[in-house]
Amino acid sequence: MQQEPAGVEGMARYGIRSARAWGVPGPIVRRIARGLGRDHRLAARLWATGIFEARAVAALIDDPALVGDRQMERWASAFDSWALCDHVCGKLFDRSPLAWPKARAWARRHEEFVRRAGFALMAWLAVHDKRAPDRSFDACLPLIERAAGDERAMVKKAVNWALRQIGKRNAYLNRRAIACARRIHRLASARPHRSAAGRALGGVGRVARAGIPGGTGPAGGQARDRSSGLGGPRAGDGTPTVGRPRTPGVRTPDSGTGTPLLQSR
Repeated sequence: MQQEPAGVEGMARYGIRSARAWGVPGPIVRRIARGLGRDHRLAARLWATGIFEARAVAALIDDPALVGDRQMERWASAFDSWALCDHVCGKLFDRSPLAWPKARAWARRHEEFVRRAGFALMAWLAVHDKRAPDRSFDACLPLIERAAGDERAMVKKAVNWALRQIGKRNAYLNRRAIACARRIHRLASARPHRSAAGRALGGVGRVARAGIPGGTGPAGGQARDRSSGLGGPRAGDGTPTVGRPRTPGVRTPDSGTGTPLLQSR
């Protein structure tokens, strides 16, 4: 397989600067994964290559039931972009029996992409784990409040994303998410806190006024998973929009707008 310079350049515009990326279009990555089927051992070998696209395939073909603590820690420590982090969390880790404890543990960690993974897991669990009780998401809110002041853009975006997705579960969690956002907005003295809370408050507030459209609770139907490739939900469906990195010439979409790698051309 040859490297596609245009694809790699496009990835860089979205802040995905993997030293070992081929720029393979998303449809091809997904087609490869479908052809391989579930294969835990092959997933481990693909991940070991360090190639961005191979790791994307690994997350798609691995068996969540066989993913253990050591693997999750090893893979999370290797995250080097929001794209791979969100993809692995939303396609594999959130289906693991360890998803909930890892979400809570990683949200307390300092490493940028490990901490992001904790909040990305919360966001994905809010969409995918239909059976999770409200108390599981309630327990996430103090972690969200605690991390709201993290000035790193990749963490701020995930914190915002998690709060919005929790607020879309049902009417009860919508009220809890709004109260959380208001506490952050009122008590924080640093701008990053206010910005994150303000954007999240606006998002969950609009959801409340609309009656939790697409939510999993009594005010709406089942939440729609509009994930696209390596990203999370698209804009308008939980996209966090705060704290863009101020790197000249680099376009950095909010998690959920879809990764160029896996978008159809």
